[in-house]
Order: sequence, then structure tokens, then C-alpha cells
Amino acid sequence: MSAQEMSFWDHLEELRWMLLRVVIALVIFAVAGFIYMPWIFDNIILGPAKSDFFLYHYMCEISQYLTFLPDFCDENLKVEMINIDLTAQFFRHLSTSGWFALILICPYILFEIWRFIRPALYEHEKKNVRWVFLLGSIMFFIGCCIGYTLIFPITLRFLYTYSLSDVINNQLSLSSYLDNFLTLILVMGFVFEMPLISWLLSQIGILRRSFFKKYRRHAILILLIAAALITPTGDPFTLSLVFFPLYGLYELSIFFVKKDDLIISKT
Repeated sequence: MSAQEMSFWDHLEELRWMLLRVVIALVIFAVAGFIYMPWIFDNIILGPAKSDFFLYHYMCEISQYLTFLPDFCDENLKVEMINIDLTAQFFRHLSTSGWFALILICPYILFEIWRFIRPALYEHEKKNVRWVFLLGSIMFFIGCCIGYTLIFPITLRFLYTYSLSDVINNQLSLSSYLDNFLTLILVMGFVFEMPLISWLLSQIGILRRSFFKKYRRHAILILLIAAALITPTGDPFTLSLVFFPLYGLYELSIFFVKKDDLIISKT
């Protein structure tokens, strides 16, 4: 049955089966994540909390030439983590397994979205959209990797070693660590979906290429503020590490947005 012949209830039925398949995939990966979570936790999630994390070695070498960077050369850094809630470790085990599964199945979720909207697209749009969704999956994982290998470790190192007074000793709670860990990684993953979102908004006529060109200066200011919020260290080097990828995504989004005349001719 073609998209034109499908009724509202047929579309609703397709949506229901799509959500069911996504939930089944999420449950399967969540169960696998729950089984292997102790190893994942020790070797991946807690990796930035250890002084031998690979990024700190490179940042230590860079800081010898850029004196305004925070101190990354302290090999005795040890993040002390505590848990004051009896049930927190068990429920964090469950929730982290779910988030871990959600990150892994994001490409499959995009594939299901593609299958759902494919009947409503023109033939020439179908050829392009599959590559857009493939790029969206790749960009999501690139964003998550940048969040894990760069943004979160720098943020953790700065905030954990920051001292308002010598009397105060920092002790990090399990919930605080995981909340910041998941938030920064997922935020970077979704931020890297900017080209895909721009393409989708372009297809329904909301975004035009002239919009990006007209508000480029405004976007630069907004991206600078966003980079400053993501990386609270305040030094120009760390700020630029976040800003330039964000600005690159902005420019890349222009490539996926239709030109004004193409949108007008279709409408």
C-alpha cells in the first residue's frame, strides 16, 4: 500500500509497530548492558576519573607550551567518589544500562524513522535521505566520542580540582558524576545532529539557506556562549576545542539545506 493510499489509522499502526521494534531493541541492549555494566563502569565510565586517562597525558604536554591551561600534569589525581543512598548503586546500574542501550541503538532509531517517512518522499528525495540518515548516525557517535574523550574529562578535571577554600575537600557523589557524564556525552551527540535536523526542517520548508547566511554572526555569538557553558574552564584553548566543531557543524548544515529557489518551486 502506497503512502497516498494509507489512511490515518494505517499510519498510526505503522507508528505503533515502529515504536514496538525500537522498544524491543532497547530492552535487548539494556539487558546486555546490565550484564556487562561492572566492566563498562570500571574501564569506560570511570576512565576520566583516573590520572592515567590518555587525554591527560597529551594535555599535560600541551600545557607546557600554553601556560594558561589548567594543570593536567598531576599524576596523583584521584577522584574520590561516595554513595550515601542505599539503593543508588542498584538503580544507577539499571538506569545507566538503559542510557548505554539508547546510545548504541540510535542508528537503528534513525533507520526506523527513515522507514516511516520514506513512503511520503519523492523518488529523488529517497536517494538523498538515506545518506543523510547514515551521516546522522556517524555524526551522533562522533559527538559522543568528543564528549567522552575531550569535553567531560576537561570539565571533570577543572571542577573537581577547583577550590574555593583550602578547608573544603571535594568528594564527588555517584549521582553527580553519572549525571554530568551522561548529560555532556548525550548533549554533544545531539549537537552533532545539527546537519540532520537542518535537513529535516528544510524538507518541510521551515529552514532556508539564506537563513544561515543572514544570521551567521548571531550564530557565532550563540555558539560561543554554548561552548562557554559546556566547558567552564574559561581558557581560550579549551573554549576553541568546543567552539570550532560547533561552528563547523553550522557551516555543514548549510550544505544540507535547500536553496531558496528550490523550496519556493516545490511549494
